[in-house]
Amino acid sequence: MTDETKTNTDLVVAAVAAINRQDLAALRAMWTPDGTERFPDATCHGVDAIVAYFEAIFAAIPDLHIDVLAVAADGDSVFLRYEIGGTHTGGPFKGVAPTGKRIEVPGIDHFTIRDGAIVSNFVVFDQMEIGRQLGLLPPENSAPDKALKVLFNGGLAAKGKIKQLRSKT
Repeated sequence: MTDETKTNTDLVVAAVAAINRQDLAALRAMWTPDGTERFPDATCHGVDAIVAYFEAIFAAIPDLHIDVLAVAADGDSVFLRYEIGGTHTGGPFKGVAPTGKRIEVPGIDHFTIRDGAIVSNFVVFDQMEIGRQLGLLPPENSAPDKALKVLFNGGLAAKGKIKQLRSKT
């Protein structure tokens, strides 16, 4: 930990501040070399992979910002509840060309801290909501959304029937 980060909570809050500044060098210094960051869409092993993930996010959402709503700590664990927002005006986001649309979604992280460094973080946020806000998915409970769910559920039912038929032969 640096002089600015006296507790595990301070370290996590400092990491969020580094993300908000897009300070990759500061983030790199807060992680163990073999740390793991598990996002809903990717698991990054090692500080280089973690920094590369954030580089791609910053390139796609140049105004990315995290607002901390609550923090709780218990030993080596720090839990963070936040609102993340930004506008998809930069480069591609997970292969999707810039949409110009703003995202705002809540999230929860579970950090594990050891010897003053982040060892792991488990990130939870609603990817489908991001897809809706970017215009990649139809609005929830809209006619197209309901149609997609009917098709999906029909596909699951068909797979179940096929599995039953195969088990009888």
